[in-house]
Amino acid sequence: MCLAIPGKLIEISHDPHGVRMGKANFGGIVKQVCLEYTPEVKAGDYVLVHVGFALGKVDEEEAARTYRLLEEMNQLTELEVPDL
Repeated sequence: MCLAIPGKLIEISHDPHGVRMGKANFGGIVKQVCLEYTPEVKAGDYVLVHVGFALGKVDEEEAARTYRLLEEMNQLTELEVPDL
């Protein structure tokens, strides 16, 4: 099953090759995501991310609803960082 998770963009930059990237907050976990497929997004927006690529923009209400549902289904474990 393909699963896209909403994250809030907190920073936008370009990598050394000119690829538009961003840092997204997923419920307290910050990850780097590619923004090449969503050129319209800006810092503060919520994006749906699948395997590191932002696929689309969603509003804050939709992001919160999605998080609640994913949490109920115990589907947020991939965001957890393992203890070293």
